[in-house]
Parts: sequence; structure tokens; C-alpha cells
Amino acid sequence: MNEALKQKLHKLPASPGVYFHKNSSGEIIYVGKAAVLKNRVRQYFQKSHKDPKTTALVAEIYDTDWIVVDTEMDALFLESEMIKRYMPKWNILLRDDKSVSYVRIDMKSEVPYVSFTRNPVDDKATYIGPFYGKSSIEKAVRILRHIFPYYDKPYTGKKTLNTDLSLTPGIEIGKTTEKKYKQDLRKLIRYLQGDREKLLKELEKTMQEEASKGNYELAAEARDQLFGLKELQKRIVFSDKEFLDISSDQALKQLQELLGLENPPRRIEGYDISHQSGENVVGSMVVFINGTATRSEYRKFKIRTSKNDDLKSMQEIITRRLKHKEWEYPDLIILDGGKTQVGAILPLVAPYNIPVIGRDKSGNHSKSADVKLVTKLGYLELSNNSHIARLIARIDEEAHRFAITYHTLLKRRSMLK
Repeated sequence: MNEALKQKLHKLPASPGVYFHKNSSGEIIYVGKAAVLKNRVRQYFQKSHKDPKTTALVAEIYDTDWIVVDTEMDALFLESEMIKRYMPKWNILLRDDKSVSYVRIDMKSEVPYVSFTRNPVDDKATYIGPFYGKSSIEKAVRILRHIFPYYDKPYTGKKTLNTDLSLTPGIEIGKTTEKKYKQDLRKLIRYLQGDREKLLKELEKTMQEEASKGNYELAAEARDQLFGLKELQKRIVFSDKEFLDISSDQALKQLQELLGLENPPRRIEGYDISHQSGENVVGSMVVFINGTATRSEYRKFKIRTSKNDDLKSMQEIITRRLKHKEWEYPDLIILDGGKTQVGAILPLVAPYNIPVIGRDKSGNHSKSADVKLVTKLGYLELSNNSHIARLIARIDEEAHRFAITYHTLLKRRSMLK
């Protein structure tokens, strides 16, 4: 361990968080989470016995950064997002595939139940993840069960111990209905997908509205859910003091400097088009807030006007998106496209003062494609290992994935007609 790192480890806080191990080139080689950062990170450098892979990882660590969050649950969600962005080599080398888990909820079932799986399948159920560490996500969802009770096995209609412990919604004893249970499950899904701030506001509004109508039981239920979530201090939001000294936020800060923005872009929207020879043309909008995917804000578009013209399709999507004033406007738009696409969209967003950049992949859509940016001032080539490049690639690939998923769905539906 070098002297600078040794001194840095003395500053580790006794708080939950996510840590980033880096090599001598500054590349992030491992991302991990901790209930207590001080204890977890220092363990790597203690002389206790380690397996050969961990020993090899430690030999490469030259520097470490970290993000402090409010709870272990926040650390779990943030670790998952950062691993998806940086794809550190040691997370792949050290990770047993069995440790990757998804939360599965089949909302089309009459009485859904919550389960965990390593292998999502195309069965129209809702899958949330992946999360890295099966025990961690199971623990997090068990905590949430006290706020949003759910069934963890197929519904039989029989009372169980979990009924008495208020860990099920109580359909079996007439405590609630299937419809109300599904409403609460949707809140659980929204929480797990990151839509926490808006969910809190809605619960507070519901509590006040139901109380004013004299529906005190419904008001009390909303209050209990609201207070339960507040107890978890639920939001993953990077505070101002963290912006300058952590890996993920460096990407936002560097974007601000590169594009000459007034502030780091809090809300970034990514767009892509997908079709097959002009059939089932769709577009996607993905949203990243404070550098992390916010899936509850994603939107998909079925193209109405053009068939085999990506430029006109992108113009249609942006035009339709800007009409939705109820959706918060972005601080930055990232397009999957080059100079022509950026030039076509700039006049549309000019009245809103929204900056636009494109990722020009020049036909190379592989994960190893260079990150070449198109701005209103010209082209910028980024190192693929830079923080900006990793963030832009993550947003672009997520927009591509979301568009392909919707296109595939429409294609299947058309084949069944």
C-alpha cells in the first residue's frame, strides 16, 4: 500500500456507502458496498488470510474513492448502478454468477407474490435488477415488507404465521382486497426501481386528501407507509459536498466543464430508435438522475409518421416529449447519432435552452465502440476509460436496450395477428 492511500484510509467514515478501488492508471477495477465503509475497506489491507483472487485484486489497488449514503439499502442500489456503468474487471473475476439476483413479481397474476431468481425469463413478469449479492437484496426487500406487506409464495387463501405478523396484506382474512394489494405492490416496485422521491410526495398528498375527506383509515395507511419510507431515509441523491471527490460525480462535473454548463447536469435523457427495415418503428427515452438510472421515468414511443427515416423519427420523439410539460425537462439530451441528428434536434430544443450531444458510433454498436461525441461545436473523442465516456456509454446502451425491448415486443404482437 502506498503512503497516500494509507493516509486516505484514515479518513474513511463509519457510514454506509459504496467504494471504488482503482489501479495506478486511475481505472476503476472493483466496486463494492459497505454497511460501515471504514471497516469494510480497511479489511482489504489487513494481513488476514485471503483467497488467491482477492490477494491479486489487493495487489492492484493503488487508490480508493467512496460515496457516503444514508442506509445499507441505498448502498445496495448504488453499487448495482455503478457496476453496470463501469463493468470493473475484478467484479467479474470475483463474482460467482449465483450472487446476481433479480426481484420477480408477476403483476398479471390474480394474487402476485414476490420471489428472487438468478435467471429472468420472458414470462411477462416484472423483473427488477440485477443486484449483486443475493443476501443483500433479500434483506432489503424483507425490510420493505414491513411497509408494503406481500406474499412470498403462491397464494393459497390460508392464514399463516406471516398473516399474524402483518407480513402479508391479509387478503385471506378480509383485511384487504386483491386490487388494493396490487396497488401497494406497485409502490414497492417503484421504490425498488428508484422512483422514491415522487412516491413520497404522492403518499403525503394521499394522506392529506383522505384525511380531508374523513377517510381516516386510508389516511392512516398512507401515513404509515410515508413514515416507514422516511425512516429508511430512502433517497439516493448525491449532495453538493460530494460532487467533487467521487468517481461517479466526477463524470457529471466533467460534463459540466466540457459542455460549458452552468451546473452539473442533474437530469440526463438518452434517446434511440429501433426498427427492422421500417417495420415496428419505436423510440426510447431513458432518464438518469444524478448519474443513476431512474427507470420509473423511462418512456417509449411508437413512431406515427416516418417509417424508415431515423432522422424524422428522432424529431418526432423529441417534439412529442417536449409537449409533456408534466415531465421535468432535462439538463442534457444525449442522442444515438451523429452530426446530422444533433443538427436536426438543436432547433427543437433551442426555446427550452436544453443542450444536446450525440454519440457517433459510425456503425459500430458493440460495447467496445469508441465514445465519440458530437456537440454544436464539433467532434470530441474521449478515452473509453474516462468517467464521462463510461457514463455516456451507459446511458446510450440503456437507451438502445430499452428501444430494442419495445421493438421486439411489437414485432411479436404483429406476428401473432
